[in-house]
Amino acid sequence: MSMRKQLSMYVPPPNAALLEKLRNELDPVQANLIPAHVTLCREDELPSAMERKVVADLREGWHSITLEFGEPQRFSSHGVLLPCVGGLENFHALRCQILDSSSVKPQLPHITLAHPRNPKSVQNDSFKSTYSLGELEVTFNIISLIEQEGSNPWVVLKEFDLAEEVKRNG
Repeated sequence: MSMRKQLSMYVPPPNAALLEKLRNELDPVQANLIPAHVTLCREDELPSAMERKVVADLREGWHSITLEFGEPQRFSSHGVLLPCVGGLENFHALRCQILDSSSVKPQLPHITLAHPRNPKSVQNDSFKSTYSLGELEVTFNIISLIEQEGSNPWVVLKEFDLAEEVKRNG
């Protein structure tokens, strides 16, 4: 079975409660695989030897990262995502620091509400009128190293609490 690892930032409460309700209606399969999150570094960017380096890098200057998300958008037939509309520069800077490179490929952060590889739900057709969220601001304090075996749900291997690092080192 294939194994995938990535760095993700799970949406914290109270935003998570609202988003999980929407995700369960729009795509219960995806909602059961992984909570609402933003992927920071994908598996092809994160070799296993880098895990030790991640801890050191996250202790240098990051206390949290705040991203703003816009209205839901469709992608690839019945996929639905919340695009990041604010905080992109900080997101890219954090990726550059973790990956130890100034030439990191751009990645547009987003929160997936429905993934097109999963069956389309009845609620998916009316998502625009039913699920208007306005702009949503989310502050992430924890970065998680997660792993998925085959098509099983993602599992958290390690958490890097940026706010805790401030308390310990500040």
